[in-house]
Amino acid sequence: MLKTFRGGVHPNDMKEPTAGKAIVELDPSQEMVYPVAQHIGAPASPIVEVGDIVYAGQKIAEAGGFVSACIHSSVSGTVKAIEKRLHPNGLMVNSIVIEDDGQDTIYPNLKGCDDYTQLSPKEIIEIIKEAGIVGLGGATFPTHVKLSPPPEAKIDYVIVNAAECEPYLTSDYRTMLEIPEQIIGGLKIVMHIFGLKDGYIGIEDNKELAIETMNALAAKSKDVDIHVEKLKTKYPQGGEKQLINAITGRKVGPGQLPYQVGAIVCNVDTCRAIYQAVKRGLPVMTRVVTTGGDCVKNPGNYKVRIGTSLKDVIEQTGGFVQEPTKLIMGGPMMGMAIPT
Repeated sequence: MLKTFRGGVHPNDMKEPTAGKAIVELDPSQEMVYPVAQHIGAPASPIVEVGDIVYAGQKIAEAGGFVSACIHSSVSGTVKAIEKRLHPNGLMVNSIVIEDDGQDTIYPNLKGCDDYTQLSPKEIIEIIKEAGIVGLGGATFPTHVKLSPPPEAKIDYVIVNAAECEPYLTSDYRTMLEIPEQIIGGLKIVMHIFGLKDGYIGIEDNKELAIETMNALAAKSKDVDIHVEKLKTKYPQGGEKQLINAITGRKVGPGQLPYQVGAIVCNVDTCRAIYQAVKRGLPVMTRVVTTGGDCVKNPGNYKVRIGTSLKDVIEQTGGFVQEPTKLIMGGPMMGMAIPT
């Protein structure tokens, strides 16, 4: 029986044009722009100066408080400017501008941990904080804060939000097909933080191949139990409160947060980022994005460096076949219209 919540709507999922297309990596922009406000909370504070040489994976802005996130360069190059640039929200935001040198020289101090079970929860959360990981499903809430509930909170469920209920988007779906071990690896790390032996992955039933892929990998887990929950396809099945209710039966009430009903939810790509940070020492430098809609020449799923301009993403994917009426960053239900 499919799990779900009461209510919801049933828009056309519009996923067919991109669901079967493998992830393709795009080139970064020649001029990479890193707004210091990429997350919920206080803006980060630049720790580099104009003229500095930086490396891919190097921290360029420090978290500006507990609810904030570090920012890293996704290329090697030279800091060209620290100035206000146009943000997708339409505001001018302080930004670090780096001229890519095309060398992709990795910051030498990046180090991973082969056996994360030897790390304490506090040590893992510090790694996640330093890696600049936020909710990569679109919420951009700093993950180290989410994973630090009050000491009295009893966490019973860690859930991977793999519903991807927004129309058009298939980036998480392709990530599940192509690197499922990193998603389950990230889930296991979060489970270790809370001392849990059971973890959950919620996937809508319009993603049968992803369900099969994750089930096959989950069955190989010997140390913990991973439960792949098949969810009814409807919107907003991927809403945090709705997902928790569908999988656990618990309800997050008005004004409550998930930890208050014993649940922690992480997006597919957030789990991938946690795995990369803990196991390989890599901070957030990329996000797989879907380009879709009637105006896009080559709709597909693309691995894009943080800091790449949306203009370059569109140009590298073939440009427009006709002038779009509106450009939306994010899904059509919850995304934001881009001013230019």
